[in-house]
Amino acid sequence: MNWYLEVLKKYAVFSGRARRKEFWMFILFNIIIGFALGLIERIANLPNIHGTGILSLIYNLAIFLPFIAVTVRRLHDIDRSGWWSLILLIPFIGMIVLIIFAIQDSTPDENQYGPNPKEE
Repeated sequence: MNWYLEVLKKYAVFSGRARRKEFWMFILFNIIIGFALGLIERIANLPNIHGTGILSLIYNLAIFLPFIAVTVRRLHDIDRSGWWSLILLIPFIGMIVLIIFAIQDSTPDENQYGPNPKEE
């Protein structure tokens, strides 16, 4: 839970580096929260907007910027520019490439984006 909250504390921080654990724990908690919200919407029979429940829509809008920020910091951790996150605009292939980038280990030592977060 601390990893999730840490990303939210850095709501729009695009500088620095994010460890694999920070990125993937944020993704995991978003999946869990998404399932929980979907269940609540289904039980409460809340209205859908183009197939998306209102609670899910509000939540997704709230975490959109932190998701982009942690993705950019994760790319910085493997010594890539944050602009690589735009690869998500390419359907399917972009997501596969970003997943491959996200599972790579950190660049050892300091890189142009800052010190290795594993050593802090």
